[in-house]
Amino acid sequence: MRRILAATFLLAMAFVSANLTAQINPYKDGTPGVTGYRSEVLAEVIVQQDKFVRLADAIPAEKYTWRPAEGVRSVAEVFLHVATANYNLYKLVGTPPPAGFDVKTFEKSTTDKTKVVAALKDSFEHARKAITAMPDADLEKSLDWFGGKNTERGILLFIVRHAAEHLGQSIAYARVNGIVPPWTEDAQKEQKKEAAKPKQK
Repeated sequence: MRRILAATFLLAMAFVSANLTAQINPYKDGTPGVTGYRSEVLAEVIVQQDKFVRLADAIPAEKYTWRPAEGVRSVAEVFLHVATANYNLYKLVGTPPPAGFDVKTFEKSTTDKTKVVAALKDSFEHARKAITAMPDADLEKSLDWFGGKNTERGILLFIVRHAAEHLGQSIAYARVNGIVPPWTEDAQKEQKKEAAKPKQK
């Protein structure tokens, strides 16, 4: 049993390693100028940005209006919903959205792939700047939150969790439409390369 668990762990680590080799890797490269808890959050945001943008690039433009059912967000709307959160939620930790940004309409503002991908990129850059600019001393500040209280530390956790939730949704959308997430495709190629190498005797 222990051997099976060990083999499973090593396979999972190899898969993660292959994924991060093909992408940026803030866990290895670090987050210059940002330390502690903010660095941990920033690392997750960097990975999310990379995955969202690569996935958005991989989905054909004609699929941006696809939705799984009536009344459910389309591909474009999910991406713009994430961008909206990146622009809007960081005001809670001190960085307001860009001038003229309309939180109520942005999600449905376009289905043009080029514009959606650009919005994703810009919104994640906004998020990264907000995390970098935030003082560590503010992490424990309390604010009203859904009828209760939360800290700015908790707000950062919520934002990362929210984006992760919609990344999973976007992966499902891609899969249903026959699109393999780019990082999975990279990992599969690496596995094939390893399998093709001559075995040492």
